[in-house]
Amino acid sequence: MLMDSDLVALMNASDVCTLVHDAKTKRILWANPAACAMLEFSLDEILPLRANHISSAAQQYDRVVARAWLQEAIDKGTSRLEWRLRSKSGRLIPTDAVAVRVELAEGPAVMVQYRDIERERRSEADQRLAESYVETLTRHTSTVAFMLDASGVIVSATDTALGYLGLTGNSGLLGRPLASYADLRVRGEPAPWADVVAATDPIVPVGLEIKQPDSHPVWLEGSVERLPEQQADASYLMIMHDVSDRVRGDALRELEQHRENYLARYNVMGDMAMAIAHELGQPLAAAGNFLAGIQAHTEVLAANGRLAGEDCGPLEYGLESVSRQIERAATIVNTLRAFVGRLEHVEQVVELNDVINECLPFIRLRAEPAGVRVKLDLAGHPVPVRCERVLTGQVVLNLCFNAIEEMAECETALAADRQIELRTGSRGGEGVFTVADRGRGLRQDPFTESFTEKAGGSGIGLALSHRIITRQHGGIWSEHRDGGGSTFGFALPLSTDA
Repeated sequence: MLMDSDLVALMNASDVCTLVHDAKTKRILWANPAACAMLEFSLDEILPLRANHISSAAQQYDRVVARAWLQEAIDKGTSRLEWRLRSKSGRLIPTDAVAVRVELAEGPAVMVQYRDIERERRSEADQRLAESYVETLTRHTSTVAFMLDASGVIVSATDTALGYLGLTGNSGLLGRPLASYADLRVRGEPAPWADVVAATDPIVPVGLEIKQPDSHPVWLEGSVERLPEQQADASYLMIMHDVSDRVRGDALRELEQHRENYLARYNVMGDMAMAIAHELGQPLAAAGNFLAGIQAHTEVLAANGRLAGEDCGPLEYGLESVSRQIERAATIVNTLRAFVGRLEHVEQVVELNDVINECLPFIRLRAEPAGVRVKLDLAGHPVPVRCERVLTGQVVLNLCFNAIEEMAECETALAADRQIELRTGSRGGEGVFTVADRGRGLRQDPFTESFTEKAGGSGIGLALSHRIITRQHGGIWSEHRDGGGSTFGFALPLSTDA
């Protein structure tokens, strides 16, 4: 329960000018420190004063008017009007005056509180000016800034920040957590808002990844700081800056490094292929010579009657089969040596449909054992492109073999769906080849993230294909196929030669 001394202490602590008048005589009984400060009198100086001593000299503030107003409060319990006080120095102070009848131990009294209208108006004007400055700063600054509450909900944001989120105006943000628009990261690792708050002591570096529907994500970096002025209801200020170009540059450099690593492995494989071709060439040639000698000796024996006729047929068949296999192996080795030895780009004008037809037998040889059908949809007109014929054919084989492997590994595909579709055409000054499968679809872009998702794959085929097509001034890509599966393709410049 409050004591009388407590009430006095409360009144003394108030910053509102307060005077207490006797109900009968209307003389001043008491004034709080705020009244003394406003009127520029000490308490001893205020007590003997009358209304006319502390009021404007204008007629509407006459002492008679003041007494009538105080009497109205005594009669009705309360009364209110606008009153102009006059300080000791003569300064006129417009106030909103409220008189209230109070019952004291000695009898009724009137307590009058004078609110300084001028000061409040100045405060309101200052506040409006400050709000105007803040509004202008928020609307026109290039700074990316968010104000968040303790739960990570966006309280306010600059226009630049809203632009990054694809929003306009703060109204759509109120009550929405920042995490619903962007992924938070602390020290490079994904983190929920609770972890950001826990790490803010009083500031922590953070990152934001803002996904864009039709383009690359936007990356922001900066810091979150807890504002010390709001301890009861914590607020957090997030200041960010755009680092998307740097992040994308780092990603491109990393991808290029991956490509160089793949191509370095390819070069090693080429050296190994050359070595194998060289080492196998001599034993294959020797085996062929030995076989030719056996065949000649067998013919001599047969001519001299030392081999029965029924023995010659199977022996000759076996020797001929061995000879064919040795010739086939020698052809493969020679082809491998020629291919690895002719990697330098030689520009030719090649009919793209012819390249596909040349590769088709090898594609079907790979597809038939896997139960995959090959559908062909070649352009009905010539598609002359500038490229190196053998290397471009290798790209066609790489893409088609990958599609066949995908269909073979896709257990859920129906027999009718085990099909790849090869197409050629032209668009925008380029000849285009695509191969579409009906497999599981792409989980990532192999040309921008990793060249293979296979557990045992090296990715050399796609890395080499990318290198061959791009150095021939073309483009190579992968994309989701309508209806399921994926499509790989490349485009090469069309020839303008007549």
